[in-house]
Amino acid sequence: MKQSFDELGLSTKGRGLYDITTSIIDWVDKQEIQDGLLTLLIQHTSASLLINENYDSDVQKDLESFFSRLVKDGDKLFTHTIEGDDDMPAHIRTALTQTNLSIPIKNKKMLLGQWQGIYIFEHRYNEFNRKVKIHLIGE
Repeated sequence: MKQSFDELGLSTKGRGLYDITTSIIDWVDKQEIQDGLLTLLIQHTSASLLINENYDSDVQKDLESFFSRLVKDGDKLFTHTIEGDDDMPAHIRTALTQTNLSIPIKNKKMLLGQWQGIYIFEHRYNEFNRKVKIHLIGE
């Protein structure tokens, strides 16, 4: 059994989905491990990870529209507004999505569906440097 660890850094430019699929594919391809389990963990409380459709960009727009309607910025319900009107909504969006993903690897390929991609879902309006920890275990 072997393990590999790394970190992917990405500068986001505000709220939205950022496709990191190619970066993860490239990283997996460079590892000695053929078959195993890939774990991704984003180390933030106002951004998350998603596996979703990567064919039609309307899916990304619709996800953002849905979350904007579901969790409104500046809602008077929230008291945690230290960093602005999008602060608490970003934490709620993260709580409703995922901060880690597990993806099987077979023959150095992620077993994603044909139209699936991996995204950082940035929930804040400002620019941030996001970090995703990468762990691959297998043979």
